[in-house]
Amino acid sequence: MGSVNNNGVDNLISASKSLKSILQKSKSLGLALDQAGTRLDKINHRLPSLASAVRPIRAPREALVAVGGHINRAVVPGAAVLKVFDAIHGLEKSLSDPQFDLPGYLSVLKRLKEALRFLGDNCGMAIQWLDDIVEYLEDNKVADDGYILNLKKALKNLHQLQDEERGCLDGGLLGAALDRLENEFRRLLTENSVPLPMSASSASLGEQACIAPSLLPVAVIHKLQAILGRLIANNRLDNCISIYVEVRSSNVRASLNALNLDYLEMSISEFNDVQSMEGYIAQWGKHLEFAVKHLFEAEYKLCNDVFEKMGLDVWIGCFAKIAAQAGILAFLQFGKTVTESKKDPIKLLKLLDIFASLNKLRLDFNRLFGGTACAEIQNLTRDLIKSVIEGACEIFWELSLQVELQRQTPPPSDGSVPRLVSFITNYCNKLLGEDYKPLLTQALVIHRSWKHEKFQERLVIDEVLNIVKAIETNLETWAKAYDDVVLSHVFLMNNHWHLYKHLKGTKLGSLLGDSWLREHEQYKEYYSAFYLRDSWGKLPSLLSREGLILFSGGRATARDLVKKRLKAFNEAFDEMYKKQSNWVVVEKDLRDKVCQLIAQAIVPVYRSYMQNYGPLVEQDASGSKYAKYTAQSLEKMLSSLFQLKPVKFGSFKVRQASGKFSNGVTDQNDSSPTVT
Repeated sequence: MGSVNNNGVDNLISASKSLKSILQKSKSLGLALDQAGTRLDKINHRLPSLASAVRPIRAPREALVAVGGHINRAVVPGAAVLKVFDAIHGLEKSLSDPQFDLPGYLSVLKRLKEALRFLGDNCGMAIQWLDDIVEYLEDNKVADDGYILNLKKALKNLHQLQDEERGCLDGGLLGAALDRLENEFRRLLTENSVPLPMSASSASLGEQACIAPSLLPVAVIHKLQAILGRLIANNRLDNCISIYVEVRSSNVRASLNALNLDYLEMSISEFNDVQSMEGYIAQWGKHLEFAVKHLFEAEYKLCNDVFEKMGLDVWIGCFAKIAAQAGILAFLQFGKTVTESKKDPIKLLKLLDIFASLNKLRLDFNRLFGGTACAEIQNLTRDLIKSVIEGACEIFWELSLQVELQRQTPPPSDGSVPRLVSFITNYCNKLLGEDYKPLLTQALVIHRSWKHEKFQERLVIDEVLNIVKAIETNLETWAKAYDDVVLSHVFLMNNHWHLYKHLKGTKLGSLLGDSWLREHEQYKEYYSAFYLRDSWGKLPSLLSREGLILFSGGRATARDLVKKRLKAFNEAFDEMYKKQSNWVVVEKDLRDKVCQLIAQAIVPVYRSYMQNYGPLVEQDASGSKYAKYTAQSLEKMLSSLFQLKPVKFGSFKVRQASGKFSNGVTDQNDSSPTVT
């Protein structure tokens, strides 16, 4: 039994050793398997590249033999393109600052452009050769499919760059260089564009006004032209024009701003009436002439100098933009605003002023703004001229009607000259004067031609005569409207003398003739006599000497008669003086003469009466009540009659029969024209 047990233990030990040996071998085998798996993974990763590497070996022998030539033909142009590309970027170092070396900069730009043109032209050929070799590799199965796919993607990107963004071939170098050149173009313009040193009074110099001999130095113009040539070669003409227009129009505006042109932006609602426009219209004509003859004329010449090589259409178009942006449209629009304001007799003269300014500049406008590029300026100018002529003719033909409509208004309560009379006589003289008659005639001729009607030479004269006849009829009608016949005499005396005095020696007076003037002078004398007879001429009879033969009836009786007659005289004098103190004789010479006639009719009689009979009253306790005046005080009072009263600057109201007029303005006591 003991031996059996020993054998079992030995067997177990032996089995344990065997198991350990097997386990060790298993671990070694597992480790070997792990290492083999790693090697297999590496082999698996290398298989595709090995397959690609051996792919040509599997290709047909003829294809393998020919592939070398195809590759060489594709590589040679590709290498040439790369060499040019390197040369292009080498030029970047040669680009100097155009401000200090413009010729050198332009020269490098030219070479850069030529290199890019070569690069662009040859890129296409190189890409075509690459297309061919890829097609050959694919057709003959000389290369792997994945490799072919990657080549096709790369070629597709090259095609897109060539077709859509050829500028990318240089990495944007040319574009940046051209931008820098545009900046130099702007700098040259800006630094050499200086507004004219002007003040608001400069335009009054007219033709005497001077500007710099040259807007830009000749050397600067040559530089601008050189820059333009290079930028135009790179399709940047529009950019150049935009820069030029921006800088030069800004410069012209700066020059004009010194003239205080804010009034050009005023709207119709900002004008109370045409009178408020008068000063602006006068300025407008001077400012427009100055702007056209000096500023725009200079810009016109400069555009030609700078852009002459680009052709007429280019530089005329450039000038048109400068003129429009610098303010010519604002000038024309202001004139249009005036034509759209309320109709007014004074407005006729203002419209003729505008017409005169435009007519004076007609040749300049036709030359400067005659091209198709200036169509907007031409249209606005034509509209303005049309509105001016139509407005002026309309007002002129309605003048006599408006005078007739004034007949319905009451005459002046003080017997003075109605504002209408003073205004119209001065107004007609203006229309017949050398300043306005040719303009009015020209406007009427043009207006008639538009209506295909013939102009008659006496149209203006006949219409003015109709206006004067209407005034005379108005005076007759107004004189009959007074309840006081004496006041009507003063009124007619005033107006007949006004017509004579203010028309004698004038255009209108010459037209009416000497006999017409003498007639009104005689009418003045006629109504002066009637006035004196029917008013102050009655007072001397109140100082009658009848019954006053000294001591004939006793001293007391004489004193009572003197008192009674002095009282009647005083009452009549006071009443008449009080009433006529509110009356007016407009002309000083007539006023002095009338006062003198009154004094001559009354004062000597009163003085003699008081010398003879005054002591009778003066010795009485109540004498001062009757001996109220001295001859000197009467004379002083009479000389103060008919004085002008302070009046406001006003207007005669105009009936709105046609809805055309608002009012016409004049000071009723001002014999000088109120419009200039």
